[in-house]
Amino acid sequence: MVSIHVRPPEIEDRQFPGHWEGDLIKGAANASAVGTLVERTSRLLMLIKLPEFKPASAVNVMQAFSDKLLGIAEPMRQSMTYDQGREMAMHKELSRRTKMAVYFCDPHSPWQRGSNENTNGLVRQYLPKGTDLSGYSQEQLDAIADEINNRPRKGLGVRSPLAVYRELLLNGPQQSTLVH
Repeated sequence: MVSIHVRPPEIEDRQFPGHWEGDLIKGAANASAVGTLVERTSRLLMLIKLPEFKPASAVNVMQAFSDKLLGIAEPMRQSMTYDQGREMAMHKELSRRTKMAVYFCDPHSPWQRGSNENTNGLVRQYLPKGTDLSGYSQEQLDAIADEINNRPRKGLGVRSPLAVYRELLLNGPQQSTLVH
């Protein structure tokens, strides 16, 4: 595992897009889970349906995260920061498939992935704790992510994550008017 402490400073400073934070939201009795990926610069959210059988297994998470990440533009796939959960045991394979560096937070330090933790709180407005998450389709999860991604954010100059992400894709990081 590569520590967050060796992560390049431009990732911490949100100077360049394509750096993601990842996590799982677990359902009732930890029997179901949904993957969350948040791009650090734009705060764009992607929700990922995980299989019903052993949703938080390392194989299932690696496959589902790889598939989702490979669906975005290559310049927006630079790195991912994750906690030290067992579900990321196949991080080297995820990195090989996506060509993204994977960094790990210190144990019991959720603030080191603050964008993801904050966004998970927004997701919980739609998927409350104790909910069976296996009943949600990818289309339903995409609709939830779309609602969250279209909410204006003060930290983004009252723009939505989707608007900022679109700007970064079209103009590149050098021409971004992003307010940090």
